[in-house]
Amino acid sequence: MRQIALTESEFNAYIAYRIEIEKEEIMKELRLKLLEENRIEGRIHIDLRSQKIPQFLRPEMDLYFAADLEASYGKARLNVKELFLDHQPIQPLFLDLVIRVVAQFDKAAPSSLSDWYELPYGIKNIKTQKGKVIFYY
Repeated sequence: MRQIALTESEFNAYIAYRIEIEKEEIMKELRLKLLEENRIEGRIHIDLRSQKIPQFLRPEMDLYFAADLEASYGKARLNVKELFLDHQPIQPLFLDLVIRVVAQFDKAAPSSLSDWYELPYGIKNIKTQKGKVIFYY
């Protein structure tokens, strides 16, 4: 397999670009810190103001997480180790609940943090090192 490496800065710039061009309605920002052995940390800014949501959900949230990235055979998923909502620790099941509620209001299929997701066409595997990500294709 061939490989290409991106720095953490380049990868975060690509993510920001994709969020903008795809006009993402809910996830307004995703910033990742790439660590050794497929460990990542990140911040997600969620904006639900344009969604019809139950009142118990806050319209804007910042989620911080630490996770292991699992990738193989063209698919990837996150194994979340720690999750914080505005610096308060929460269970990953809470985020699954938010995803499920928003999916119901959007009449979309619910998903979970622990689901496997298809990688972009041609990418077979991903590895992280401190400050960089390596894509195998």
